[in-house]
Amino acid sequence: MGYTIRTTVESDFDDVVDETIEALESEGFGVLCDIDVRATFAKKLDEEFRQYRILGACNPALARDGLDEEIELGALLPCNVAVYETDEGSIAVSAVDATELVGLTDSAALDSIGDEVRDRFERVVGTVEDAFRHAGE
Repeated sequence: MGYTIRTTVESDFDDVVDETIEALESEGFGVLCDIDVRATFAKKLDEEFRQYRILGACNPALARDGLDEEIELGALLPCNVAVYETDEGSIAVSAVDATELVGLTDSAALDSIGDEVRDRFERVVGTVEDAFRHAGE
């Protein structure tokens, strides 16, 4: 898919979530919201679903820069990172590609911010991938 940065790892779901949050923090992002999709579907729909968490990540300095350039950008914030069980049983980490996200605005002033967020999310996904690849060796 062209709008995400993604990897899959073989590990415990909660460990991957924890590692993802740590990697986000190391790149200057805080997790503003943590949506447990599985629990929400169970409670609201009385339906089962795979383990699936959506982490709403925000880097305050980059968000401020973006909002200074385009006040409507708030409708696209925070940037989401999903951690979920795949059909094959591995765990996926999928971060929004911020260049695609800010591309919706048609504001060239946001291009460098989108690039910076994408670069940081690529490092986050790479950090998670490395953590679990090395754990299995």
